[in-house]
Amino acid sequence: MNNNALERAKIWLNEQYDEETRTKVQDMINNNPTLLEDSFYKDLEFGTGGMRGIMGVGTNRINKYTLGAATQGLANYLQLQFPDKQKSVAIAYDVRHNSDKFARIVANILTANGIQVYLFESFRPTPELSFAVRHLGCDAGIVLTASHNPPEYNGYKVYWNDGGQIVPPHDKAIITEVGNVQPSQIQFDGNDSLLKMMGEEIDNAFIDASISQIGFNHQGKEDLKIVFTSIHGTSIAIMPEAFKRAGFTNVHIVEAQATPSGDFPTVQSPNPEEPAALKMALDLAEEVNADIVIGTDPDADRLGIAVRNLHGKMVLLNGNQTNILLVDYLLKQRQNDGMDGTEFIGSTIVTSDIFFEIAQYYNVDCKVGLTGFKWIADMIRKAEGKQKFIGGGEESFGFMVGDFVRDKDSVTSTLLACEIAAAAKANDSSMFEELLHVYTKTHFYLEDLISITKTGKDGAEEIKQMMAEFRLNPPQTFDGSKVIRLDDYLHSISKNLVTGEETKIDIPMSNVLIFYTEDGCKIAARPSGTEPKIKFYFSVKTHLDEICDFEIKEDELLEKIDRLKKEFK
Repeated sequence: MNNNALERAKIWLNEQYDEETRTKVQDMINNNPTLLEDSFYKDLEFGTGGMRGIMGVGTNRINKYTLGAATQGLANYLQLQFPDKQKSVAIAYDVRHNSDKFARIVANILTANGIQVYLFESFRPTPELSFAVRHLGCDAGIVLTASHNPPEYNGYKVYWNDGGQIVPPHDKAIITEVGNVQPSQIQFDGNDSLLKMMGEEIDNAFIDASISQIGFNHQGKEDLKIVFTSIHGTSIAIMPEAFKRAGFTNVHIVEAQATPSGDFPTVQSPNPEEPAALKMALDLAEEVNADIVIGTDPDADRLGIAVRNLHGKMVLLNGNQTNILLVDYLLKQRQNDGMDGTEFIGSTIVTSDIFFEIAQYYNVDCKVGLTGFKWIADMIRKAEGKQKFIGGGEESFGFMVGDFVRDKDSVTSTLLACEIAAAAKANDSSMFEELLHVYTKTHFYLEDLISITKTGKDGAEEIKQMMAEFRLNPPQTFDGSKVIRLDDYLHSISKNLVTGEETKIDIPMSNVLIFYTEDGCKIAARPSGTEPKIKFYFSVKTHLDEICDFEIKEDELLEKIDRLKKEFK
């Protein structure tokens, strides 16, 4: 047994922890050293999506004490940042096991510290929390969620007063405060006079604001046949009414997945990136001859879309393709309304480089940040008063429409996707054809992802070693094409491997490597910030002069990606 983990565990046998917790810790010490080590070998940390982990006792678990320390530390930081005002925090939670209980614990700690809390009366989408922070003028926001992770997970995300997730310097400062919190300092006894429940009023405001971001097209909305699934998640609280108000009346909901449940009983993974998660929706689409299928993840910040291809067959769009359609449509409409040259779109370093070409086509700026929407929100905050954010997203099925929500938002993105599909259908086109039209304006880009899971302490070490090996012995070629540039975000250096020239990367440091080849390939390696995984991103491109050539070109790119994957064994 790891002695450090054992010593950390023994601290949890003190009287400041409740009896149930002490009993579970003692049982691990006596009977399950492997579980004890994984539960105590480290503290949960804030990553690209906040603090996320398996529920249970221990410093490396989500429980009342790790959440309590995080919340007490946040409360202490808010007292320092806003000393002369009544501070307020909005709180939302998802459908997961214990999310409602955890949300109430967090609310109690904040009110015990004299902070006004606005708590949703039941589960709500994460983007609605981001909206509520700004709508209510709160100093911070918290959402209890583990997004699309397995049922045993839960998590905790902190938002600042701009509605975006915390970024430097606040994230590190809050972590410092959290690290200084002793269990005896956590104030668990709440003050209900400082607690206000939220519900329909915020729902209505959020739906109205969401619809105001779209509404460019009023053609054919009633003719668009939509299949929608919430995959047992929070979007069911909002989407039926949002569809109705936006004018989409021909909506078929997958009833078997409309029941909120932290067990996600009809899917192996409630992740709209996984085709299996949308199988029931795709089956229903064939029954009703739907034009579009949309599924959202449990906290309703991400969405997966399927549309009919050139042969009328339902195909799943990847995250980049959905993002292309949304961004291109937004820019096209803004261009029709008249742009003033201050517009920009947002993307991330592992997202397709096609967005640079789209931005160039419309003569707007494309800003790029690290993975995670907190960095796109940070772009918006820094550009306020100088530039206008139109939209953007990342390859992992997250998108943002306008800046009224400062996090990925499946609600507004769903409505916008349906508007694009309705407009295309009314003009004897399709959403798929609209995507191909974009490729003819730029390059035809195609991407794929390998995600390798490595759990526990040993897994974390293995991922660390894999990244170290890539730095020590970087590949010289991919698929026979020479690597001409290497971007190392951990050391903030972009190196031209032809000339040897090095330039500084003006983006916060992160453990990411991106290789660029002579023939236009882009390959990225990145450990996940929210899951025990390492991810490899592959992007290839070619010219598509005519839509009729699409399938030939697609086969060529798919074969190239397959060869690249094989090189990674």
